[in-house]
Amino acid sequence: MLPRRLALAGLPALIAAPLRAEPARDGFRRRWAEFRDRFLAPEGRVVDTGNGGISHSEGQGWAMLCAARADDRAAFERLYAWTMRVLKRPADELFAWRFRPEAGVDDPNNATDGDIFIAWALLEAGDRWGRPEWQAQGAAMARDILQRLVRPAGDHLLLLPGLRGFERPGQIVVNPSYYAFPALRALALAAPDPAWFQLVVDGLSLLRRGRFGRWRLPPDWLAWTRGEGRLAPAQGWPARFSYDAVRVPLYLAWAGLTEEPGVTGPARFWQEHAPRMLPAWTDLSNNQLSPYPASRGTAAIAQLSRESAGLSGLSRAARSAPLHGEDYYSSVLVLLVDLAALDRGMS
Repeated sequence: MLPRRLALAGLPALIAAPLRAEPARDGFRRRWAEFRDRFLAPEGRVVDTGNGGISHSEGQGWAMLCAARADDRAAFERLYAWTMRVLKRPADELFAWRFRPEAGVDDPNNATDGDIFIAWALLEAGDRWGRPEWQAQGAAMARDILQRLVRPAGDHLLLLPGLRGFERPGQIVVNPSYYAFPALRALALAAPDPAWFQLVVDGLSLLRRGRFGRWRLPPDWLAWTRGEGRLAPAQGWPARFSYDAVRVPLYLAWAGLTEEPGVTGPARFWQEHAPRMLPAWTDLSNNQLSPYPASRGTAAIAQLSRESAGLSGLSRAARSAPLHGEDYYSSVLVLLVDLAALDRGMS
């Protein structure tokens, strides 16, 4: 367990200093334009083509950040207008997580990672285009995230995945991939509070301890036992390192925390299987591998993780290829890897 007094290498800077966003380069702008043209509906919602055509706050937040970085103000304003009109919750600064074309918003619960990325995107867009009201909204969201979505668990702080449904008798369920460390830095700067530092330290402790299976990998969903602080893959979801958990090494590497086991463990896992088929997931209870390969988006995270861990070079040629044939989620992961590589000076 991470001692409270311990200052990890680079951790004070993670909260105290802004991550300097590198200007988008032509390759990223081209891939963003392709993503926009394929997945952004005219009304401003991002269509999840691999999930029944739904839209969700996570996709809106990711796309808003990418539009801001690509200096695509028209797309950003379309995204923002639809997100505010359809997903904004009336009683707080958070957003409903899911919209179905045939039913509208059918679940008003929020998704914390969606809120985190929407807030980050508003802060960047407000700074880029001189819109202080967007920055003020991003800061207000940051305060609501800290006040409403962070829970004490013993002497730790945990980040709830949403307002409802994750606090169980005897357990709190968390999603390790919601600890988006570069975004948390931006929110901490916009709404300063010492609790951000503790949330980051405790999040790193959680990711260090919450690893399972032969390759010691984080699960998509993780349960914290109240009182004991024992960690286990959460019941109700497959015990897999899969579509959610692949974002753990992405966000750690993006934040420069490249020596964390949340980067080095997945990097070794992917390095071991890279000569053959890169698996889409592994079952952490029996080490079974998926019978089908990972998407290009997961492969891009694998490349970023392996370079960050010093295991291989990043294939810029592979990342610069068009996104033709990839679904929404794979495509947006490629864009996020692009941004991480730009911010870390790796491209």
